[in-house]
Amino acid sequence: MNLTSNEKNEQSLAFGGQAVMEGVMIRSKDHLVISVRQPNDEIVTKSEKLHSLSTKYGFLKLPFIRGIFSLFETLYAGVKGISFSANAAFAEEDEKETLGPKEIAVAVVLAVGLSVLLFFATPFALTTLLDIEGVVFNIVEGVVRLAILLAYMVVISLFADFKRIFQYHGAEHAAINTYEAGVELNVENAREHSRFHARCGTSFLLIVAVVSIVVFSLVSSPNYWVRLSYRILLIPVISSLSYELLRISGKYKDSLIMRILIAPGIALQHFTTRPPDDKMLEVALTAVKEVLSVQKASE
Repeated sequence: MNLTSNEKNEQSLAFGGQAVMEGVMIRSKDHLVISVRQPNDEIVTKSEKLHSLSTKYGFLKLPFIRGIFSLFETLYAGVKGISFSANAAFAEEDEKETLGPKEIAVAVVLAVGLSVLLFFATPFALTTLLDIEGVVFNIVEGVVRLAILLAYMVVISLFADFKRIFQYHGAEHAAINTYEAGVELNVENAREHSRFHARCGTSFLLIVAVVSIVVFSLVSSPNYWVRLSYRILLIPVISSLSYELLRISGKYKDSLIMRILIAPGIALQHFTTRPPDDKMLEVALTAVKEVLSVQKASE
């Protein structure tokens, strides 16, 4: 695959990834690939073509609209990836079950609901206990939101299963960084590349926290329930703005100004990634190679 630097950069921007149970999920523009290390030490890989509504309805690709739609697509694919990986990594052959579209949709709704409760409603409720208002209120609320996020990450990192997921998260980043560097996709090269990435979902969460401070400062009301409603109703707006900023940070990640701006998000990834071992890198590279192969075959 011979690409110019601009073509490679644009294609890489279509890449997304996620650590799953004993494996890695990689998404390209049109395909989803999941690679998992099984108990017998073999790597099983599943690939499927994505049937995104954005291919049928072009307006879903427009800036600020694509971010909202992408969020739900990512959550849906993530639940699907976790379901497949859990079965492949742990279930016996005769006990394997897969989630159907309805079950996955329910899981996505529950995930969104819990996220809204934990990272939007709770920080607002806690901040209202303080005798502050205006911009100061929004800043403190943002700090509380970040504190809850950090506490959440620290707590889940104490569990052994999550430590391995964080290692696979690091492997996913290293594999994508290896591809974006334009070198051969092998373990030796992947070892030399960072487990951090500018477009990581962890960085997205930090951007959300900062953007929410700005957006919530633009709307105000003395009524508690009206302000709480704003926090919920404006989530799509915040997600959309944050998505566009994340794309920009990934596109210009090599510039000095952008490296300074994304530094806090990269620092936050120390909580959500761990150095992967060679076997984990092999799984992540397998997923990247497969998604490149099926993407090329479809073009």
